[in-house]
Amino acid sequence: MTKTLGILILSLVVGFVAGCSNNQTAAANNGQPVAENTTQPGPDNSEITTKVDNSGVKTEERVFHGNPRISRVVVTTRNGNRTAKAYSAKGEEREINNKNDVEEAMSATGDKVAASAGFVADKAEDVAGEAKDVGGKAKDKTVAVGEKAVDTGKNVGEKTVEGAKTVKEKTVEGAETVKNKTVSGTKKVGRAVKKIIP
Repeated sequence: MTKTLGILILSLVVGFVAGCSNNQTAAANNGQPVAENTTQPGPDNSEITTKVDNSGVKTEERVFHGNPRISRVVVTTRNGNRTAKAYSAKGEEREINNKNDVEEAMSATGDKVAASAGFVADKAEDVAGEAKDVGGKAKDKTVAVGEKAVDTGKNVGEKTVEGAKTVKEKTVEGAETVKNKTVSGTKKVGRAVKKIIP
C-alpha cells in the first residue's frame, strides 16, 4: 500500500511539473511573454534587479548602497519607450527627463544619476571633500619640505665632515712642516756647535 501511495504521489508531482512547463511553452508559443526576474551586481556599489511582466513591460531597478545622494533609480520600458525615476537618499522622487541620462541610468555613477535627477550634494559634503583635498595637499607639501630638510641636513653634515678632514689634513701638514723645520734647525745648530767646539 505504501508503495502504491508513493507511486501515486510521484506521478502527481511529475504531472504538475509537466503542466507548468507546458503553460510557459504555450504562452511563449502564443506570443505572450513569460515573466522573468533577475538580480545582479551593478557598477558603483549597486545592485540591479530586472523584471519583465506578462504584458512585456520591463522594469529595471538599481539600488545604490552607501551613496549619500541617491538610493535607487527605476527605469521602465513599455512599448519601446523608456522612462526613469530617481529616488534620493532622503526619499524624494524625481523624473529623469534627458534621454541620454535615462539610457545611462543603469551604468553611470550614482553621483551622475543623482545630478541628472537634480539632487544636489549637501554643502557640508562639498566642504568636507575640499578640506580633505586641501589637507592632502598640505600633507604632501609638508613631506616634501621634510625631505628637503633631510637632504639639506645631509649636505651640511657632509660639508662639515669634509671641512673637518681638510682642517685635520692641514694640521697634520703643518705639524710635519714644523717637525721638518725643527729637525732641520736642530741639524744646523748641531753643525754650528761642532764648528765652535772642535
